[in-house]
Amino acid sequence: MNSIDKNYEALFTPWKIGNVEIKNRIVMCPMGGTSLFGWFELTGCHFDKEAAKLFLERANNNVGLIIPGIAPLRDTFWGKWLWQNPKMFEDLKEFMDEIHKTGAKLFIQLTAGMGRSWAITELVAPLHKNKFTRAILKPILDTSHELASPSPQPSRWAHDIICPEMTVEQIHEIIEAFAKTAKLCKEAGVDGVEVHAVHEGYLLDQFSIEFFNKRTDDYGGSFENRYRFAAEVVRAIKASCGEDYPVSLRYSVESKMKGFCEGAMPGEEYTEVGRNMEESERAAKYLEEAGYDMLNADNGTYDSWYWAHPPMYMPENCNLDDVAHIKEFVNIPVVCAGRMDPAVGSQAIADGRIDAVGIARQFLTDPEWITKLIENRIEDIKPCICCHAGCFNFSSSKGHANTQDLTDTMGLARCALNPETMQSKKYNIQPAKKAKKIAVIGGGIGGMEAAIVCAKRGHSVTIYEKTDKLGGVFIAAAAPSFKEKDRALIAWYRREITKYPIEVKLNTEVTDVASLNADEIIVATGAKAKRIPVSGADKAVEAIDYLLETKSVGERVVVIGGGLTGCEIAYDLYLKGKKPTIVEMQDDLITTKGICLANTSFLRDFFKTNKVPVHLETSLSEILDDGVTVKDKDGKSFKIDCDSVIMSVGYNPAPIVSKGKNIHVIGDAAAVGNLRTVIWGAWDVAMKL
Repeated sequence: MNSIDKNYEALFTPWKIGNVEIKNRIVMCPMGGTSLFGWFELTGCHFDKEAAKLFLERANNNVGLIIPGIAPLRDTFWGKWLWQNPKMFEDLKEFMDEIHKTGAKLFIQLTAGMGRSWAITELVAPLHKNKFTRAILKPILDTSHELASPSPQPSRWAHDIICPEMTVEQIHEIIEAFAKTAKLCKEAGVDGVEVHAVHEGYLLDQFSIEFFNKRTDDYGGSFENRYRFAAEVVRAIKASCGEDYPVSLRYSVESKMKGFCEGAMPGEEYTEVGRNMEESERAAKYLEEAGYDMLNADNGTYDSWYWAHPPMYMPENCNLDDVAHIKEFVNIPVVCAGRMDPAVGSQAIADGRIDAVGIARQFLTDPEWITKLIENRIEDIKPCICCHAGCFNFSSSKGHANTQDLTDTMGLARCALNPETMQSKKYNIQPAKKAKKIAVIGGGIGGMEAAIVCAKRGHSVTIYEKTDKLGGVFIAAAAPSFKEKDRALIAWYRREITKYPIEVKLNTEVTDVASLNADEIIVATGAKAKRIPVSGADKAVEAIDYLLETKSVGERVVVIGGGLTGCEIAYDLYLKGKKPTIVEMQDDLITTKGICLANTSFLRDFFKTNKVPVHLETSLSEILDDGVTVKDKDGKSFKIDCDSVIMSVGYNPAPIVSKGKNIHVIGDAAAVGNLRTVIWGAWDVAMKL
């Protein structure tokens, strides 16, 4: 205990949930895809050994309480109930014995369902809309059951699909399933269960919120009726498992909703259409009286998803004040999650404002982060950058349902920065059969990642970087004020490189790969910005020049390109007090697949709330000295006055060499992508050399 920095001491004090003592106040929060009962698999639910491995490694690295990701009470495919699978709980019992040897505790999170928030995909949406295909599909995937909501309403993801109203019989089946499944969890040695959830706009939350719940029976209308479903769930669990068996509730303090698919910005004055603080004060106490032993809390719904899944644009500790406020109205422990800084969380615990800190994605990026914190090796912690690119890249834009690839839907809770997370069979470090001399051309993230993996495998590695520092184009990407975690990641890589026998040659531009005298050559030279061939194009400032501040811009700035980079630049300009305008050819901002809706909806809502002009389905015609001429979808040309123009229209791969013996091109030099494609691609190559 003496070795722990005083800023974190409160994190390492014991506490209790009911009669269950937790050794420290760090809670590994649930994440979709980390269910111990498998996730979205056609073969049906089973004990997931990959998830078990994930949790056991974290348990061995000093986490206090683990809450795996949601376990649907009813299989997504084939419709079998969890409690009908006894073999799975036998496997769970053996696993719990291993968890308890580490001193950690574990609660299983059980979900009633998603209702309108079920992330229906582009593939499934047309099948559901057709009555014939829906009937054929029903024995395998009953979309009407998955989408069943308190009242008929549009799906969050496919607005032209109306979710059916859940029947009272279905409600009672779910309540019974909670009780039966919780009993099996208890018998398997699980320390408690968590009910998912009066939180984030999932099914039980939809029942509790009048905006979604228009029922006229016992499960709609009055406050008591709207919270009846959640109350009956915990009473049924207690009746089955005993009053002393802990039941946590995943809980959103406020919905942060202005309307259908429209969230509220931090600090914004708005009219809450979901659960406001006044109702939350009453609800928290009511749910405690119903029998819940803990609130695992944050804010938001899928309409304001960036509160529950904060991207890098959201403030750190964004939910702390609201969660701390609600603690004043209950006598049970309250956990706060949402970009929590451990030092801030520790102080909040010491001050009695919360009882524990909930952290999720950081566990995916670095399984040893708590151990490193205990050992005062803070700089060795690989930081999560809140990108959602590997863990939860459900994406959507105008007119599209969830456009995430099926392989991603079936493999959530992976990590853009750590390929081994939930993929240990595919990505793992094995000693090389023969040590080789490897040259890496380019010292960006991809080049550094490839160098580290190669060095870990026993190779001799040299990085050749033409500039005076490592980091590549990510230095520019990390420049905005809200990218502090990106800057920390660059610092982490530069430090990590020094731990291995990796030679770094800065200010060294390679023009002839044959001169490198290497057995294998990894080309990681990145990409070059595209240009639009219009009159006056030379007057534009390239995105990278703006980000690196090698070129300045005026007060009124037109950003050409409403992809992720263009939107982040516009956001950065606004934060600096400038007046950005976005021009985008597509029918929505950020239409690229694989960028989480939590991230994209924040930016879209931010621009809407702050009245940042956005011209969609509009193309650039000419850049003038005092503005730009653009053309809208109807062919109408008009001028936008401005002082500067920033060009952000994408990149083309720029490998120094792409073919040849023992040449391996990675990252954006191979195909322009994101940090996930860069890092995973580096592993794909480095593991084979």
